[in-house]
Amino acid sequence: MKLGNSTLPKKWLEEIINLAAECVVVVDCKGTVVYINSAYCEFLETTMEEALGKPVQEVIENTRMHMVAKNGQAEVAVVQPIKGSEMVANRYPLYIDNELAGAVGTVMFRNPQEWLNYSRKIQPLLKELKYYKTKFEKELKSKYRLEDLVGESPEFSEAKRLARRVSSSQSSILLSGESGTGKELFAHAIHQMSPRGHFPFVRVNCASIPEHLLESELFGYEEGAFTGAKRGGKKGKFELAQHGTVLLDEIGDMSIHMQSKLLRVLQEKEVERVGGQAPVPVDVRIIAATHRNLEKMVQDGEFRQDLYYRLNVMKIEIPPLRERKEDIILVALKLLIKLEEKFNNQGIELSVEAAELLRNHAWPGNVRELENVLERAVNVLDGKIIRGAHLPLYLQDGNVRPSLAYTQLKSPEVMSHITKTSIQPLRQIIASAEKEAIIEALRLTNGNKKLAAEMLKIGKTSLYDKCTSYNIK
Repeated sequence: MKLGNSTLPKKWLEEIINLAAECVVVVDCKGTVVYINSAYCEFLETTMEEALGKPVQEVIENTRMHMVAKNGQAEVAVVQPIKGSEMVANRYPLYIDNELAGAVGTVMFRNPQEWLNYSRKIQPLLKELKYYKTKFEKELKSKYRLEDLVGESPEFSEAKRLARRVSSSQSSILLSGESGTGKELFAHAIHQMSPRGHFPFVRVNCASIPEHLLESELFGYEEGAFTGAKRGGKKGKFELAQHGTVLLDEIGDMSIHMQSKLLRVLQEKEVERVGGQAPVPVDVRIIAATHRNLEKMVQDGEFRQDLYYRLNVMKIEIPPLRERKEDIILVALKLLIKLEEKFNNQGIELSVEAAELLRNHAWPGNVRELENVLERAVNVLDGKIIRGAHLPLYLQDGNVRPSLAYTQLKSPEVMSHITKTSIQPLRQIIASAEKEAIIEALRLTNGNKKLAAEMLKIGKTSLYDKCTSYNIK
């Protein structure tokens, strides 16, 4: 064998084969053994002199080498019974000058123990690979459905209806609303309902990534593009979202310089990595979200008008929580279910007093503020019922009149009246309090009897019966 101008000695070649593959056998097109290395001979308890020139069936038990030499079909990682055990073998057809000349066989594992030893070494690596693959897939999937967006107010219902309609489109979407109103949840739901729902959903917070890093995060970079660049380069968010959706959150905080680069991506459907020479085609849908007034920013020259028109194909306005007061308790109950799982504390209830305080707050922080308030309440909870005292002081100090159902049993005046005058029958007192509690629950849930029953911890049928009994319309 020649390498350049030098010839590789035969002994060298044999030793290389022994080192590279422990057991090797070669047969001609008739299935006759023309080569077998010393490692295979040792495994078979034979010698080269005894094996060479013989049909391979006489040398190797249960072999199929002669069949591969005739049909030219490779057999990879197959189990072969031999010497009372099982080995894992590979068989490859050998072509010389485009003609089938024979076959080459190698042994991967000579017995189950070798496979087990190999498996023990590779198993931790496979588990680690599976962990990162699952983590990667989980992070690139939408987490919320439209059903997770809680609210029945006209404005919020219209936003959900529009989200459902535009989900099947390929056009860009602009989500507008104050911080904490649920813009990201809407983006998740739209992606989940869209034809792209089985492909990646990639989120980018334009406000949290430093300006000098945003370009490489969005578009990726080539190896050696800058100091510290990874070997082999890195894909950007647009490439990672191929065939899926990119959410550009807080798009209003993106600089004019980056707006120009983003506009080119939307127009040309391609990105150019930092330090790259050729553009990379991308197929993604853009959902942009902002709490800022982009129209005013365009007028002030802070946001590109052409980019605004590209993003504002379909606009969904998400109302703040203070403008949909009838949804506050619905959202609170949904958040309590989430907090029950987080704190492993089931059966948490919301008292009528606490619900009234929640309903009367302005919620400048919207749903995010409501969740923080409820989480604080669960942390300081000494039972299963969230009362007014469990809420932050700035909510308790609000000018809120406690409901009759609450004051009827707590007011000193009422208790004094009961002790100093004629006492009503206990059944009548309980019935009166029960009626007031049902009326209050129906008011808080805007007449939704199913939710009212959940608040009162009674069955829906029982609630209907009590409404009939107390003549509650």
